[in-house]
Amino acid sequence: MRTFTTPTGKIDLKTTSGPALKTFFKITERWDLNVEEQMKLLGITARSTFFKWKQDQDGRLSMDTLERISYILGIFKALNVLLPEDETADKWIKKPNDAPIFGGKSALNRMLSGHVSDLFVIRQYLDAQRGGWA
Repeated sequence: MRTFTTPTGKIDLKTTSGPALKTFFKITERWDLNVEEQMKLLGITARSTFFKWKQDQDGRLSMDTLERISYILGIFKALNVLLPEDETADKWIKKPNDAPIFGGKSALNRMLSGHVSDLFVIRQYLDAQRGGWA
């Protein structure tokens, strides 16, 4: 069993990977993301790995991939708090945004840079809009 210690305890990659993937695929389905966009958010380039994960919704994810999925989940949660109508919340990530961190482009455009730090920035932005990290 491969575990990692975090400030809040240990993470077992085997037991957390399946639920993380299931959640990720449900969110990206609601966001209407294509395969390439999903792969970019996961930080992977191997299509065979992606389709195995998608089919089985299981696997052993790296800490980097789990971190990415964690940010996606936080972004999804924040959007659903800020925008209680599902359709509005789900479409927000693709709409152009005039906030300085987006430069007139969509949040998804920034999220697809491939850098986990951009996922963090979007999450931080949305959490600030909600009034904190709660």
